[in-house]
Amino acid sequence: MSVEVLPGLVGPEEEGAAARSHAYRLFAEAFEYPDESRVDMIRQGKLAEALGEALGALDPKLVDEIDWDALRDPGQKDDLAIEHTRLFEVGVSGPPCPLCGGLYGGARMKTMEEAVRFYNHFGLTLSEEPRELPDHLTTELEFLHYLSFREAQALQSGEDPGPYQRAQRDFIKRHPGRWVPELYALLGQQHPMCFFRELVRALRDFLEHV
Repeated sequence: MSVEVLPGLVGPEEEGAAARSHAYRLFAEAFEYPDESRVDMIRQGKLAEALGEALGALDPKLVDEIDWDALRDPGQKDDLAIEHTRLFEVGVSGPPCPLCGGLYGGARMKTMEEAVRFYNHFGLTLSEEPRELPDHLTTELEFLHYLSFREAQALQSGEDPGPYQRAQRDFIKRHPGRWVPELYALLGQQHPMCFFRELVRALRDFLEHV
């Protein structure tokens, strides 16, 4: 569920929707497993620069409150990958900070089924190879990326953006906006690398803003 950046935008509404779409995509990519190329992008400041541009186009306060040095620091060679695994992937009874929304609240099957209904309503299906989990944070952020892109596209063509705007509000409320604050609270108990602490905090604040 990924789309390209929409060119030729005119007006603050279109630009705002496109900026949200770009921010969702950047956050989704940032939460994926940090391979060597992704670590290099972080170290070179490319993620921080792109995220700063997208968030700054929405509200300067979102940019002012972020520790950008933390988002440019992946540590040594394998530090970020090891930390990603420790926080989000493994544990005796599951990862300490799971990235699947259905693990927050004790009704995972219902959460996943509801997310799939959202996706299917807009004609989207999940990939089988590699298998996408409907309640995983990256999947949810990619869906919001898609919805805000379609919103910008509708505004650009003079069509009604309402269905995409309402779907974004409802989906955030019922899915990532509900559990990302809990993820941030759990993260604080794990003494994480500053990169992940700041990334989750920035996402929490962004979801509250939109």
